[in-house]
Amino acid sequence: MLFLTTAGIFGAGPLRHADLLAAEAALPYGWLGVLAAMHFGLWFYLGIEGTTQAAEEVRSPARALPFGTLAGVMTLAIAATLTWYVCAGLMPWEYLGQSGVPLFDAARLSGSPALMVFLGIGTLFATLASANGCINDASRAWFAMGRDRYLPGWFGAVHPKYRTPYRSIIFLVPIALIFALGAPLDQVVTFSILSGLLEYTFMPLNIILFRRKWPLDTIKRGYEHPFHPLPAIVLLGLCGLAFFAVFLGYGTQLVAMITFYIVVSLWFHFWRYRFVNRGAQFTMPWPKPRGY
Repeated sequence: MLFLTTAGIFGAGPLRHADLLAAEAALPYGWLGVLAAMHFGLWFYLGIEGTTQAAEEVRSPARALPFGTLAGVMTLAIAATLTWYVCAGLMPWEYLGQSGVPLFDAARLSGSPALMVFLGIGTLFATLASANGCINDASRAWFAMGRDRYLPGWFGAVHPKYRTPYRSIIFLVPIALIFALGAPLDQVVTFSILSGLLEYTFMPLNIILFRRKWPLDTIKRGYEHPFHPLPAIVLLGLCGLAFFAVFLGYGTQLVAMITFYIVVSLWFHFWRYRFVNRGAQFTMPWPKPRGY
């Protein structure tokens, strides 16, 4: 609605890209500024990958997960492009970079009271949807770790009627509210990104090690990437760039997050791992990994 109203498709529109993106405003911080903003791109994917967390709660994971993931990618690509196009044509970059609700601010500058009310309601629903998605993703992760005893087993309970991990959900709701109401949005996003970035950094290393321990001729695979290990190496390089991007703008948060995970890892290694059911980690009928 915002795009159709402001783009000038049905008449003259208020977008002023030529004026607002002229000269230094096109890249106010140069390509270093582009790099410094790179890690916010990961925030988009964090919402999409959350579909896999609900794999046990759908009828057909093989059908639902690819459909949900690809539909999310397409929706995000279209919506994000429209958002950037409209907002960059209505707001100067100095204001746009500080805006926490860019779509609503763009509607205010469009000159249409009805559009402003419509986008205000839309912003409210979008905020609730984002918070719900964060709680949904995190609760399923806590549920899985509780079930495998990586966290206390109390978190691994399933509601007898609704078949959802209700204890993990209830536990994480007040934590989400504290972050939502008491912390700046960009810092909350950065902390979430850093957790995902750490996961993405371990992922290519694990993929390379997995292929070495179980080569192609040792186990049956559902899919074999023809260019292995190139995708893993590219991902590792992108993660390195993203860490540098976070350091440029949020160095304190980067150090705090790394310190937090080091402390948690030490707690897990020296205390929590004794409660993990180690035999349950190796139940698949696979041969021993190469080298063991």
